[in-house]
Parts: sequence; C-alpha cells; structure tokens
Amino acid sequence: MKLKVLTPTDVLVEEEVRKVVAEAPNGFFCLLPRHVDFVTALVPGLLSYETDQGQEVFVAVAEGILVKCGREVLISTNDAALGRELGTLKQIVEKKFEVLNDREKTARSAMAKIEVGFVRRFLEIQRHG
Repeated sequence: MKLKVLTPTDVLVEEEVRKVVAEAPNGFFCLLPRHVDFVTALVPGLLSYETDQGQEVFVAVAEGILVKCGREVLISTNDAALGRELGTLKQIVEKKFEVLNDREKTARSAMAKIEVGFVRRFLEIQRHG
C-alpha cells in the first residue's frame, strides 16, 4: 500500500507500507492492502505503520481523516510528528506542545488587551454620552 500523511504545510510521509494501525473514535483498527475501501475520522493519538522492510514507524497525529482507496491510504491532519522510536517521538511532541502553549499564551494575552481596551472605551462612552 502507499501511505501518505498530509498536514496543511507538508507531506510528512509518502511511503510503501505493509500495514497501518490507527485509532478512530470507536477504537483501533488495522489496514492491510486487500481490505475494503473506507473513510474514518481519526482521534488525536498514535498511529503506526510497517514499512516494506519490516520496520515499525510511529506517527503522532492530531485529529484528522483517513481515506483508504484501493492501494492508497491518505491521512489528512492539522498536525503530526514522525518518529522511528516512541521515546524520540515523545520528545518531539512535547516540544511541539511547548511551542503551541507559548503561542496560545501570546494569543490570550493579546485578546485580554483587546477586551480591556473595549471595556475602557465602552465605559468612556457611557460617562460622556
């Protein structure tokens, strides 16, 4: 099978694989080349695949969509990280979350400043109007 893992900015994986194991809202499932075509949502978590050389590879994914059509498996997700070992992948994911948390803090700070400015102007209008 040909596996492609796509994010909005990158093709993270494009590789021939023997099998794919992923998690849908109703639990884990395994895809093999001769399985029926289908579409499912993916929950945030780990998926794994086995390369044609027999190596197991892990991908941490945010929620997404998986489509199997013939010998092609397409996964579209907002964010993903690739790792050959779970320990390495854990470190990559933790770093991504730190960056996301920093961005979230910055965005929340900006929103708080906007809200304060809005309240101040509203109070000024009430006092003068």
